[in-house]
Amino acid sequence: VVAAASLVAKFWSTRGGFKAEVISTTKIGQVHFMYNSAFNDLESYFNSKKEALLSATESITKNMRKRGGGILDIELRDRTSELESYYQLHVTFETVDSMGANFINSCLEAIAEEFEKDASTCSAQGIQIVMSILSNYVPNCLVRAEVSCPVDRLYGENADIFAQKFKQAVDIANAEPHRAVTHNKGIMNGIDAVVIATGNDFRAIESGAHAYASRSGKYKSLSNCEIENGIFKFWIEIPLALGTVGGLTSIHPLSKFSLDLLQKPSARELMEIIAVAGLAQNFAALRALTTTGIQHGHMKMHLSNIIKQLDATEEEKTYLLNYFANKQVSHSAVVEAYNNLKNK
Repeated sequence: VVAAASLVAKFWSTRGGFKAEVISTTKIGQVHFMYNSAFNDLESYFNSKKEALLSATESITKNMRKRGGGILDIELRDRTSELESYYQLHVTFETVDSMGANFINSCLEAIAEEFEKDASTCSAQGIQIVMSILSNYVPNCLVRAEVSCPVDRLYGENADIFAQKFKQAVDIANAEPHRAVTHNKGIMNGIDAVVIATGNDFRAIESGAHAYASRSGKYKSLSNCEIENGIFKFWIEIPLALGTVGGLTSIHPLSKFSLDLLQKPSARELMEIIAVAGLAQNFAALRALTTTGIQHGHMKMHLSNIIKQLDATEEEKTYLLNYFANKQVSHSAVVEAYNNLKNK
């Protein structure tokens, strides 16, 4: 993962580099509840309570509001077409540099308690709160990263062929879900590495990313590619709910070290960095797949690992690396070649 991303970073550093921008940073939480009576009564009750719902969270949101965040809106949503008697309070948040999970969940529980409090004494009787929880699907907490350059600056005499095959590989990932899953897994190799290093929740990021890849109703590639007027462009748009303060980021020494190494980015800057890491990883994988094949690099690393296990000398290591330069690598084949060398 590190080697591939580093190689691609070096490649694009002389071709305009990576560009990234945060599109939006809105996060979501929901109060899920059941209600069996007339919707008009429920809607009237909600409208009369909306200010009280916001007021119920003031002590929780005080510090967040000072930093420019807080609750953006509360909506009543009718979901009875999906599930009988099911409604929700859909709440949008801005959490600035914190991921905000605890903040969001605390706000939702306060909202739920206030919403249920007076329902039994008015026309909207029968509200039953089921649960209050943030959502890890955040399609409006979105970042974009891209690279582009003239096609003839890609790879020597075969640049046109490379660009076309590369685009076809992305097109296949958009057309075929079996390929898209592995394609996106490769993107997450790069993304998860930085997410984990900075003390963020890679499971939340993974689930949100894969849900976003399915937003059309079909699972597709998270990245896209186009070739227009001789320009090759490759980009990704992905939801990333991240934090650089609070949680593990402030406690774990390796998380603190990683953020220091990244020059203490804001949450928005970290979104851009992580999107770039995912795009770089994807470019590396597709370049390998459409040229030498994915196993070329894998087996080269596998060979080095086997040689280390054999405790070979530098002279023996050089011999084995040269011996297997154009041969199939397997553990038994390397051990056999090593034993033959020792016997000689």
